[in-house]
Parts: sequence; C-alpha cells; structure tokens
Amino acid sequence: MDKVNVLIVEDTASESDALIKALEANNYNIVGVARTFKDALQLFHSTAADIIVIDIFLNGNPEGIAFAETINLAPNASKPFVFLTSSTDRKIFERAKLTQPFSFLMKPFNELEILYALEMAVEKFYEQQDVFLGDEEDTVISEDYLFIKKGKSLKKVYTKDIIYIEVEEKYCNVITEHEKFVILISLTKILKLLNDTVFCRTHRNFIVNTDKIEEIILADNLIILSGKHQATLSDTYKDILKRVRTLK
Repeated sequence: MDKVNVLIVEDTASESDALIKALEANNYNIVGVARTFKDALQLFHSTAADIIVIDIFLNGNPEGIAFAETINLAPNASKPFVFLTSSTDRKIFERAKLTQPFSFLMKPFNELEILYALEMAVEKFYEQQDVFLGDEEDTVISEDYLFIKKGKSLKKVYTKDIIYIEVEEKYCNVITEHEKFVILISLTKILKLLNDTVFCRTHRNFIVNTDKIEEIILADNLIILSGKHQATLSDTYKDILKRVRTLK
C-alpha cells in the first residue's frame, strides 16, 4: 500500500508549509513543491503525483491557470487538480473554470475543506460518483489503484497486489499480501471496475487475481493463491480454467 501522492504548486512558503503540515497529518505524501510554472511542469513529469493543489497566482501572475491548461493537454497523463486562490477577480475565475478544476478554494484554506476537495477530485476524476459517503471505508477504483477512504484520508492500494476479494453482506474484503481492507461496495460493481483480463469471479462470493493462482484443485473445488490463501471454485465459474495458462 502507498499513500496518495500530492504535488503542491504554491509560491508562498508559509502557504505551502501549512498545506504540507495539514496533508501529512492526514497521511498524504507530498512528492514536491513548485514555486514557478517551470518547476511545476518539471515536477509534474518527474513525480508520481496522484493529485495536484495549484495556487492560481505564482509570482503575481496567473501561471497556475497556465499550468493547469498545459497538463490538461498531456496525453494519457492528466491528473485531478484543485485550485487555491485569494483572488476575487471574476475574470480570473472564469478563465480558471475553463480548465475544469475539481474544486476551487479560497485562501486561507480550511483543513477539512482541502481534505474534502481531494476526495471529490479523485472521485470525479475516475467518474465514480458519490462513493465517499459517511464514515465507512469506501473506495474509488482506477486502472492501477484502489483509493480507499479511511478516516479523513485516502489510502492507495495497487490492484496488482490484490490476491483476492471476498464478499461479506454489503462489504468486500480486499486481501493483499500484507493487509486486509474492508470496503463498502458490491462484488458485482467492483468486478465491473477491475481489469477483467486479470480479475475473475470463481464463486458468488469470490473474485481472484489470476496472476496470484498457484494451484487449482478440482476435486475439492478449491483455488490455492499466493501466500497460502484459498478461494472457492464453484461449477458455475469453472470457465476460469480456460483463462489460466500456467499453474505454478
């Protein structure tokens, strides 16, 4: 599991320091702080940022907007971002709005507002609406990660590290090599969101990562997975045998 990576674009040290303190206190990882448009572009391309917090004005100019316009054009590399500003200029707001930020916050920022803004940005960026609700663990699924809401922060789990998923009433238990996560999502929905060339249903209560299969014991309707984990194989889902090329 990794923390969610945040890139900060802010030219005022006191403001960026306050952001760093608030985000790190809530288990986010700061991958860089850019003071200029040039630095922001360099860090955008050289770090694995999941989300970006952008000050609209850098050194007195609306270079934060120019930066957002630029990254929106990056092929297969766009990331969700939120704007921070102290400006009340309507024209600046209208120009910033055209870049389609996921939130627009006024300075001085409120810690809870910035945390909510990051959640909403991840949720909307991956087009999964209204999943971060209540105090339960919830999740947004991208191609490579699960972003799991836990407390006031998001946690990032690589999908490639998932061994299997087991349903338990309205919850799913996500099992990785080192951790277990409980998320509020149906097995049917999570199966639709995961890569179906890797993840396969083996029972009405199980989804397995086919890359983690070590043995299939047909006589016992049992799948042995890495880490000595086991999943049930029902007759309905024995088509999985056609998809598993090599049994270790």
